[in-house]
Order: sequence, then structure tokens, then C-alpha cells
Amino acid sequence: MADARNPFEAMLEQAQAMAKAMNPALENFNPKGFEAIWPTLPKEFMEMAFGKSFNKDGLDSKTRLFLMLAGLVIQGAQAESQLRLTVRHLIAAGATHQEVAEAIAQMTMFAGVPAVTKAGVLAKEVMDEMEGEEE
Repeated sequence: MADARNPFEAMLEQAQAMAKAMNPALENFNPKGFEAIWPTLPKEFMEMAFGKSFNKDGLDSKTRLFLMLAGLVIQGAQAESQLRLTVRHLIAAGATHQEVAEAIAQMTMFAGVPAVTKAGVLAKEVMDEMEGEEE
């Protein structure tokens, strides 16, 4: 008798069993937990690493992060952790909440309403969390 499960479900189940066997704590792994330990880089570091350090006439780090955000949205906002981290870094680089929202909305023509909606929800979660940290 053939297994009626989706091959992806079978692969996921096998990976979870393997992770649990190696480290029982991984059974309940949550990617959001990983995001919490990843530091938000200071604006100055981002400018040095991703900005105009090597190309004085090039894009600044904030613009590069907006391009990264656009690419993540166009891919369907599937890489949730990366999208959240990019929004967090954009805010640290000086982007306003309005600018982030506009950049996401701009992708509607390319990514579609579902992807833009999902990205907007993820970005709002990050902005709300960051506002909570400031208080």
C-alpha cells in the first residue's frame, strides 16, 4: 500500500524526528526565537559594511536595505525571519514606519496583494515590538 502523505510532509516529519533525536530541545524550535538573539546592527556599522565604504558614490545602507525588503516581498514574503530582521535594521538605519509601509505597498504590482499583505503584517509586528522596547 502506498503512503498517501505529501512527500514534503514526510520529509518534514523525518527532519523533526532527527532533530528531536539529536537534541530534544529542537522539537519546539521557533525561528522567532532565533530572531530575538540576532543583534540589530548599529547604523554606523551597516553604513560601513553595506553602505558607501567601498563605493563612495554608491547606495547608502538604508537604500540597500529597502532593496532587500523589496526582494523579500516579491518572493512572496516567505522568508519571514529575514523580512522581520530587514525591517528591524531599516528602522535602526533611520527609516520611518511610513517609508517601510510605502516600500512594501509599492511591491503590490510585482508581488501581488497576498504577499504584500503578509509582508505588511510581519513589518507591523516588528514595529510594534520595537515600540514596546522603547517604553
